[in-house]
Amino acid sequence: MRVGVPQRTMGRLKNLEALLAPHHLVRGRMACRSDPQLDALLAWGNKPSGTWARQEAKRRQLQLWRCEDGFLRSVGSGKSHPPLGLVVDRVGIYYDPSQPSDLDQLIQQQLTQEQLIRSKALVRRWRQARLSKYNNAHEAVAPAQPFVLVVDQCYGDLSLSRAKGTSEAFAMALEAAISQNPGHLVVVKIHPDVVAGQRRGHFKPEQLQDSRVVVSADGGHPTGLLEQAEAVYVVTSQLGFEALIWDKPVHCYGQPFYAAWGLTNDACLAPAWRRKTVPLEQLVHASLISYSRYCNPVLDEPAEVEQLIDHLALQRQQMLRMPALLVACGITPWKRTAARRFLRGPKGSRLLFRGQSSQRFPEFATAVVWGRPKLQPHRPCWQLEDGFLRSVGLGAQLVQPTSWVLDREGIYYDATSPSDLEVFLANHLFTPQEKQRGRLLREQLLAAGLTKYNLAATAWSRPPTVQGRMVRLVVGQVPNDASLRLGVPTSSPVRSNRQLLEAVRRSYPDDYLLYKPHPDLVADLRQGSHKERKIAALADEILLSGDMAQLMETVDCLHVLTSLSGFEALLREKPVQVFGQPFYAGWGLTEDLLACKRRGRRLELDELVYGALIHYPAYICQRSGDWITAEQAVDQLAALKQQPNQLTIEQLLWRLWKSFLVRTAALVQRD
Repeated sequence: MRVGVPQRTMGRLKNLEALLAPHHLVRGRMACRSDPQLDALLAWGNKPSGTWARQEAKRRQLQLWRCEDGFLRSVGSGKSHPPLGLVVDRVGIYYDPSQPSDLDQLIQQQLTQEQLIRSKALVRRWRQARLSKYNNAHEAVAPAQPFVLVVDQCYGDLSLSRAKGTSEAFAMALEAAISQNPGHLVVVKIHPDVVAGQRRGHFKPEQLQDSRVVVSADGGHPTGLLEQAEAVYVVTSQLGFEALIWDKPVHCYGQPFYAAWGLTNDACLAPAWRRKTVPLEQLVHASLISYSRYCNPVLDEPAEVEQLIDHLALQRQQMLRMPALLVACGITPWKRTAARRFLRGPKGSRLLFRGQSSQRFPEFATAVVWGRPKLQPHRPCWQLEDGFLRSVGLGAQLVQPTSWVLDREGIYYDATSPSDLEVFLANHLFTPQEKQRGRLLREQLLAAGLTKYNLAATAWSRPPTVQGRMVRLVVGQVPNDASLRLGVPTSSPVRSNRQLLEAVRRSYPDDYLLYKPHPDLVADLRQGSHKERKIAALADEILLSGDMAQLMETVDCLHVLTSLSGFEALLREKPVQVFGQPFYAGWGLTEDLLACKRRGRRLELDELVYGALIHYPAYICQRSGDWITAEQAVDQLAALKQQPNQLTIEQLLWRLWKSFLVRTAALVQRD
């Protein structure tokens, strides 16, 4: 169908195409007026902004559809958080009980056995994810004593004026909560917009003077209050519906969509077309499945409610990791865009940037630095690094990352002290589900042929002279890299690329040694590139470029100091000999030349995969900026790998400048 969207602001909604798919949208009043094939016009609820759409629909005898934010809307509110859930009503709108709505009709439809099972599972999923309509705030603090909850709303809200929600109704709800629950505290939750000073509520200070009344005015997420409340008193707030999901007694003093179905205690006379008793599952299925539309912001396509629940739960989980005040030290300007994505916290949190040497820190701040600094600027101090599935292209070429790790204990490549990853691998009791997820992710990675950087390169094949000989891939690293300084003890006889090649040649004089230097050195983006050419004679072949995924499938085994290539080879079940102490060594999966006393637990490969690729990193969608799962990140990187590699002007200029500096430094060293 062709649906007209005459209102300009509605037509600019980011996710509207996906939310209204498969309908074709005609945007703008002029386009709607001149389109003879239009089937319907869209208005936002009963707001005055929809007057033209209502009049035009009546004049042309078109369908009028009313839409509103969904009951599961988004992470946050406002223009910066466009709706991910939407309701569309062709009869009325759910918050207006003066006439029936599509939702009224859907609630009365009996469920099939399959629908009943899905609805029950949806209730469990909602509770486990601890979601609400908006989901970007810390949970409101619930009292330790038994309490009932009274929910305030914004003055003048359309859901109140249409559903007999007067100031007197709020006063009645509060009085009832106090009188009906002796011995209980009465928590009055103020609406977040009222807390922020953007709107006003219904309760005056003198109404809240009772000694048992506690005002919750922190703008917090409501799930903790709903979970622990003995009963919930509302006028028309959606929190009454959510309280039903949490299996709480709900007292209504208005006519919200979920009242008058035998699930609430109602103070108002129900509309004639309700007055029926339905099970909770029927209300949930109608409201969250049949009546609502959802989109997947990562794929920009329609989604089911379960997918959106999982997505919002992940956003909430990642946000709540962040402290209220985070100060990023020494983060280069080009990394700050990524930092704002990866380090964003819940509503009210702040991210500040400081120079590496800055000692000026606000009280209660948490510092975050790139890698492992020699001197930590502040305590507590967290460390950032690229994840193990980073991008399609090098970070040294300013390619934005798909994954970062944020480590509170140390950092994964520093073997001198524990890291969050090491502690997890050493102590976590892996469930069968986690092992299976690790296995499936590994299979997905292998099918996509992914590595850390996913550089485009030609495939390598064995020369004819190699027949009958073992092919051993020796992987070089950047000589001054922190993973070598901190991952190989100073007492070790093998600490450089040259010493690594010499050690492998001594042990396997008759085998074919294939040496691959680090891509940054090949691209002249890091110091030390001139030295790589001098050690080529130690190998049978030096490979300046090559598809690492294909290469690891082709060779017989790998030899590394601390290179991530060793981990990538383990994913492909190749033998790996390790001369340093990278994060994947010491768990019984590699041949280790050095021992790490803190390790020693034997892990299965899929347990290591789960810890390193699912539990430890955070992944960001390059399109939407949302956090995504490891599996979604693999799909995204696989798609990016198929696209032409086009450097931006900024990346090209940076690469030329960096290469010039490195070559100049190399000439100076030679002189």
